[in-house]
Amino acid sequence: MDVPDQAGRTAVVTGANSGIGFETARVLAEHGATVVLACRDTAKGEAAAARIAGPGPVSVQHLDLGSLASVRAAASEIHTRHQRLDLLINNAGLMMPPHGTTTDGFELQFGTNHLGHFALTGLLLDLLLPVAGSRVVTVSSNMHRAGRMNFADLQSTQRYRRVAAYGQSKLANLLFSYELQRRLAAAGAPARALAAHPGTALTGLTRYFPPAMDRAYHAMGQPIVQSAQLGALPTLRAGTDPAARGGDYYGPDGWLEFTGYPHRVSSSARSHDAQAQRRLWQESERLTGVQYLDA
Repeated sequence: MDVPDQAGRTAVVTGANSGIGFETARVLAEHGATVVLACRDTAKGEAAAARIAGPGPVSVQHLDLGSLASVRAAASEIHTRHQRLDLLINNAGLMMPPHGTTTDGFELQFGTNHLGHFALTGLLLDLLLPVAGSRVVTVSSNMHRAGRMNFADLQSTQRYRRVAAYGQSKLANLLFSYELQRRLAAAGAPARALAAHPGTALTGLTRYFPPAMDRAYHAMGQPIVQSAQLGALPTLRAGTDPAARGGDYYGPDGWLEFTGYPHRVSSSARSHDAQAQRRLWQESERLTGVQYLDA
């Protein structure tokens, strides 16, 4: 995939110390972008930054998406250091951990994968809105197809099933992205919201798999599993393709979208439920205390 020159663009990539996030940040910097690695572990972030050759400058920003206080602090520091943003990539996430909660008491996957990014986007949006061609790219998953929004129990307090909770969080990523695009368009803003998924890629997301399952996953090859470098391509296309449109969703072009090169893909009917999009937005505002882009 040909990535256009990124000189003059500033990008924030969450979870950029490893996996898809690292590969995305590396390519952006190598094509000239100023890149902020927003990471929970800043030591790992600094080690990742040292592995990126540039020529775009790379910095590290502490960000724990499981803490709204950390999200607010990170957004404030980014405002101090940058007058504009061209690209926000909501990449970081957890997949199928044991039951846990964020600092604010949210179910760990919903709180980290969706609510943390919802808050971060809202707090940084003023840096994106005036910039022609600016984009918010949210990374979802093929698992969104198994996801269902349980608005009666968003935090899985009545029953926690790690696969169901992951699917819900990844469906929430798409509902958020599509609703954000609708609101941006209604406001006449030059910014766009897009989404992507990496297929099945070899990353640290599988660390909560049972050991035997994790070994089997890493032993698989094409057409089931691909490298993190290839897995990052849908995100990069959503973030840099001049022809990409607001509301586009990118994923691999191979069998069942497991592997391959990026192209526009479709998402589940549930992800296009306008009522669910609006309800999730309202709930997210209530839970995070971050309000932006009135309907």
